[in-house]
Amino acid sequence: MSMSIKDKDPHHQRESERYERPIPSREFILQVIREQSGPLTYEELIPILELHDPEQQEALLRRLRAMERDGQLIRNRRKGYVPIDQKELITGRITGHPDGFGFLIPDGGGGDLFLSPRQMRQVLHGDRAVARETGVDRRGRREGTIIEVIERHNQSIVGRYFTEGGIGFVAADNKRISQDILIPPDNQGEAKPGQIVVVALIEQPTKRTQPIGKIVEVLGDQRAPGMEIDIAIRSHGLPFEWPEAVQDEATAFGTEVAEEAKQGRLDLREVPLVTIDGEDARDFDDAVYCESTDKGWRLFVAIADVSHYVLPGQALDTEAHQRGNSVYFPEQVVPMLPEVLSNGLCSLNPMVDRLCMVCEMQVSEKGKLESWQFHEAVMCSAARLTYNEVAAMVVDRDMEARRKHPELVNHLDRLYELFHALYKARKKRGAIDFETTETKIVFDKDRKIEKIVPVYRNDAHRIIEECMITANVAAARFLEKNKIPALYRIHEGPAVEKLEDLRSFLSELGLSLGGGDEPQPRDYGHLLEKVRARPDAHLIQTVMLRSLRQAVYSPDNSGHFGLALKAYGHFTSPIRRYPDLLVHRAIRHLLGGGTPDNYIYTHADMALLGEHCSLTERRADEATRDTIDWLKCEYMQDKLGETFTGRISSVTSFGLFVELDEIFVEGLVHVTSLSSDYYTFDSVHHRMTGERSGRSYRLGDPIKVVVARVDLDEKKIDFQPVEQPGVEPEGDQKKKPRSKKRKGGHRDRSRGKGSKDKGQEKPRAKGGKRKAR
Repeated sequence: MSMSIKDKDPHHQRESERYERPIPSREFILQVIREQSGPLTYEELIPILELHDPEQQEALLRRLRAMERDGQLIRNRRKGYVPIDQKELITGRITGHPDGFGFLIPDGGGGDLFLSPRQMRQVLHGDRAVARETGVDRRGRREGTIIEVIERHNQSIVGRYFTEGGIGFVAADNKRISQDILIPPDNQGEAKPGQIVVVALIEQPTKRTQPIGKIVEVLGDQRAPGMEIDIAIRSHGLPFEWPEAVQDEATAFGTEVAEEAKQGRLDLREVPLVTIDGEDARDFDDAVYCESTDKGWRLFVAIADVSHYVLPGQALDTEAHQRGNSVYFPEQVVPMLPEVLSNGLCSLNPMVDRLCMVCEMQVSEKGKLESWQFHEAVMCSAARLTYNEVAAMVVDRDMEARRKHPELVNHLDRLYELFHALYKARKKRGAIDFETTETKIVFDKDRKIEKIVPVYRNDAHRIIEECMITANVAAARFLEKNKIPALYRIHEGPAVEKLEDLRSFLSELGLSLGGGDEPQPRDYGHLLEKVRARPDAHLIQTVMLRSLRQAVYSPDNSGHFGLALKAYGHFTSPIRRYPDLLVHRAIRHLLGGGTPDNYIYTHADMALLGEHCSLTERRADEATRDTIDWLKCEYMQDKLGETFTGRISSVTSFGLFVELDEIFVEGLVHVTSLSSDYYTFDSVHHRMTGERSGRSYRLGDPIKVVVARVDLDEKKIDFQPVEQPGVEPEGDQKKKPRSKKRKGGHRDRSRGKGSKDKGQEKPRAKGGKRKAR
């Protein structure tokens, strides 16, 4: 008697638990296709997999498409599905560069694959593709050829509309998209040359053709107040409109917590939990309470129970997943959840009942996390405090401030004692503390920048930071102990190449980094302490910081290098981060008696979710950076010809980036504006040296510059050294019509901030020369 398909599929039981009408698993589909003599079409797979139900056939089609999207299958021109051999082909996401080339970032990790401008003609920034490694280029980078595009990331693009020789095209505002989008005459709508527009792509690029689009919205001629955010939102593909189904689900909860929802929870309404945030905070997703014990402290960290409201598979969840995180622009937020939840039911507002997930922890006198326990609870915040209020009460011991909250000061004092123990433990384990300056843009009544000011952190900020880190550690340990699929926040140590460059740089200064080939966080910490009083401390810290990798989300815990922790997750902000929501779901599943075997997510699911959330995090960072760059350019427009002092923030083969003192604006001193000489660029030691004059420009050096040019469209500012005679500042340069279209639609953007972005093209090797005229 022959076996049925469900008996042959080793994962049928898992699929049955997840779906009412299960179909063969991904693993079994791959096995079936591999066992055939050639590719199989969707129609051919249906009888082989014995799928007679139309709903199951539709489910198979959706699964095949998902497997394409995830890089497990390729569909050839005859619509046959072919498994991807991971040994030969690499799947990943495309990252474009303003200069036309790009990289494929592999899904499975490892080194990026360089893609030449010729290869990049058929894709746009953000697309997913399958590529084959073809060799190594002249600079030692792995180079690849695109085999198949498996997912198109861009459905619409924002940019400025131009006409040239009767041909219309849009130059993308996102500089990582270096191709122009052709606009046929019938698709130009009411747009006029020079206007900022939204264009829907009706044809994606191929090896031989440029992308073609249709203008669907005209945003305006000039950037009105707030338009820079609208442009950034659309340029980076940030979801910003709520589907009707999402709004319906959110409003259905009402404005108060239902009484039945409070039942069966730990009741903490008599515990004086408080929220501590900035003065301008609008949502409050964490509250804290601390009391002393015989052996240390008992700490409660209560987090808004978003997982109670946002359930897997609902419209709310689909939208939250798509957004990945809230995006914080200057004085405007694109939230991950509708405001009825983020500022309402899921915000721990004072004096109202709220559902929460609580991490109860025992911390020793030495700041060691001894034990922890998670609870589904109900709470009532005793007060909404600000960092400055708490600092006045517990740090400054201001009696007037303490008299305002007499019922809270004892608990806040205990919290401050706990902070000192946690901070000492942080130092002892060797967590890296880089001193960086955060800034805040202050607008006038017309939403023009009035000033840019530094933001200073006090001990109240650090109290909350240490409490949140401790709760995140407890969550990560809890999930790891129970071996449930979850996302960890991982931060790996420095790559070998970066480490070699750092050691070479330090050796010239008579310094060394301990730890041999695998330095530990405390080795970085010891060196930072050693150089803190040196005049070049800022330079050394900057180079050390750039040697480290970027933190990402992954289901494979490899620890957090910067915090010197073996296990770390994100538990404390489910209102604004989807990974935190996933952590809450895993904890809720375990608290309800669930096991890893009957959890709705697998390790493979978490791998995809981690990649997606890391991507949305980078997308948010790029969108906010674009907005701030444009605002700073606008701020500098009326300062042409003015002189400022600053410091060299980056050295590249084409010039020096300089950050101005006090106003924190960055611009470029191009190599051609330096004194007449041949300049040698040294990427290892971050400097540029004139061969004849011996004049050296090094990262961190002070420099005096004059504002020479501001380009709003390109979001770039040019400086010139004040010692250069004959400086003739230019005004804001409008983009000039191009007399000739470049083959393939790529534009020359050989100088700009994009060229120094981490993960992009590396500067030319030591010894490269540039002539300054």
